[in-house]
Amino acid sequence: MTIEEYLEKVAMFAGHEFGQMVRDQFKDIQGTSELGLLACPSKEELSELKKAVAIMTEAEKQNACNLSDEQIQRIALDAGVDAGNLAIFINGYVLYEKRVSARQ
Repeated sequence: MTIEEYLEKVAMFAGHEFGQMVRDQFKDIQGTSELGLLACPSKEELSELKKAVAIMTEAEKQNACNLSDEQIQRIALDAGVDAGNLAIFINGYVLYEKRVSARQ
């Protein structure tokens, strides 16, 4: 699955009211609901993720599992998006890919 296809998968429930309610319920100062971004991003979060993926080079997209924290921060800065959310998205994609490849 490409990173663009993963982004489409994440986008399926963007802005969904029930998902946001669940995220709000588990929100705390420790960031417990952060992974909810991958299940139900807000429309703003989704827009930011799309911007970041759009400016990534083909090499960055194909080697997302090898991106360093500094590279992710640079992409976020260049796209003008939240670096933390982009890191969550990239890490989610990498974990998804590892899980899929382990099944094969």
